[in-house]
Amino acid sequence: MTRVAVGCPDYPALASRIASRAEQGEIRFATRFKPKRADELIGGRLHFIVRHTIIGRVEILRFEDRDDGRVDIVCRGMLERVHPQPKRAHQGWRYLTDDDAPRGIDDDSGLGDLPPELYRELAELSLI
Repeated sequence: MTRVAVGCPDYPALASRIASRAEQGEIRFATRFKPKRADELIGGRLHFIVRHTIIGRVEILRFEDRDDGRVDIVCRGMLERVHPQPKRAHQGWRYLTDDDAPRGIDDDSGLGDLPPELYRELAELSLI
């Protein structure tokens, strides 16, 4: 699933926001409606779009109804960096197939520290 990280200019800002709002290792994102495919999303990932690029993701743990009629998407409070992938901004959420989801950056190569724009340019040149 994807979601736009409104007001975040880059990955460090998104990571800081998630870290500051996480409580007991979990973070909640309120939404008006429960996704129709909620059951199959549990254990999946919520990907964040910043400046038309998917840059990070968190694991979806569960969905909880709120007293005000909205729904909380409860996620693990730790942001995982992914290989930047272009994605248009949108409202609400969109589903990603496993084939369309970006890979996580889990190595010590330093590629994850590159700015998304530079990473994208190097990938387009087949240098990474």
